[in-house]
Amino acid sequence: MTSKLQDGSGSLSEREQKILERIALQRQRLRARRAARTQAVHIQAAQQQRQAADPDTSMSIKLLAFARSHPAAVAVVAGLALVAGPSRLIRWAGLVMPLVMQMRR
Repeated sequence: MTSKLQDGSGSLSEREQKILERIALQRQRLRARRAARTQAVHIQAAQQQRQAADPDTSMSIKLLAFARSHPAAVAVVAGLALVAGPSRLIRWAGLVMPLVMQMRR
């Protein structure tokens, strides 16, 4: 391919032209797939935000939406839970659960 271009003829053979067209089509398909994936991610994020804001949504779905949008905060809380140990977690849960139940009402 480069020898034809170097000798000044400047034209590509039919086979080379077909290869370049296939490459162009593949690039176009990849761009379309990437755009569709980006759009799907945005739609899913918008649905999760609407669902998390809905007052009728269960607490577990709200916690899952929070965990997906704030992975660093969840990692910090999980690390603190590991450091604290099971007995402290049970004690803290005994204090926090009544507050959470009051917020749900």
